[in-house]
Amino acid sequence: MATTPAHTEILDEGIGEFRQPDPDGYREWVRDHKSRALTSKLMTEQEAISRFVEDGDYLCYDCTYLQRGPSSLVRELIRQKRKDLWVAGKFTWVMVHLLIAGGCASKVDCGFFLYGKAIDRFVQEGRVQIFEYSNVVMTLRLQAGAMGLPFLPVRSFGGTDGFRHSGAKLIRDPYTGQPINIVPALNPDVALIHVQQADMYGNARVFGTGIAHQETAMASRKVVISAEEIVDTEEIRRDPGRTSIPYYSVDAVVHAPFGAYPGECAGYYASDPAGVIEVVVATLTDNLDPYLEKYVHSVANHQEMLEKHVGVAKLLEMQQRVATREGYRP
Repeated sequence: MATTPAHTEILDEGIGEFRQPDPDGYREWVRDHKSRALTSKLMTEQEAISRFVEDGDYLCYDCTYLQRGPSSLVRELIRQKRKDLWVAGKFTWVMVHLLIAGGCASKVDCGFFLYGKAIDRFVQEGRVQIFEYSNVVMTLRLQAGAMGLPFLPVRSFGGTDGFRHSGAKLIRDPYTGQPINIVPALNPDVALIHVQQADMYGNARVFGTGIAHQETAMASRKVVISAEEIVDTEEIRRDPGRTSIPYYSVDAVVHAPFGAYPGECAGYYASDPAGVIEVVVATLTDNLDPYLEKYVHSVANHQEMLEKHVGVAKLLEMQQRVATREGYRP
């Protein structure tokens, strides 16, 4: 008969600060705050950010500033001057740069290499602390949070500088006696997710390639959805298998056509190459203030930004580039 070690032995651990897992506290919070009543959650982006994002929150967003990212919500968050956020900055450096330059983020759990003159200066000036992980590890941390677990084991990440500057631990597996890495669960205070379709209650559909929208929604205390299209609930009920995020995990629904601009949204529009180059170049410079002034502070909301700085002709061209090839839009 196989035998196992009597206890779990910690062999090594990272020195990075991390959000302490509290799966029981998260489950209790969900029971006390998440209603399953079918009530409309439609509101403006200003109201959604004002009500559900607080200073000091741990913030997670799904996808990137360039692919189905909640870009209009992030710009509104910067516009409302939220501060001292701890950001799960997986899969993109662009949003992280904007949130730090906008004075919103003071800590970042980084899942993708952050580079550029601005980020170097932010770190040197003490404006932000960065804790390293990897894209897959950040996703698994969210999966653990969604499952109500305090951690998950991973067969990667060991022996890296990322491990050293993270909250991961190397333990002796109590079943095999072999070393295995474990990473702490994430239960963000608030998640921002952009989707293709949603109804007024928060049932949301994501078409095309996704990353961690379900895990992000199910792991987070508060969830703000922005949607390209608001569809009738009867449409959701006719084909429930297409629902990616259930209504009972969602707190706010914002109708935001072109909400991922300057990035793309599968089946609805392609990215704006000029807009993508503009923001990427801005992140490589030492000063993002001109970009933030143009796209965030000089306008009152997302719609005004599209009208003032993008224009109908360019938006139609972005849609046309998708319409000329097979897409995911129904």
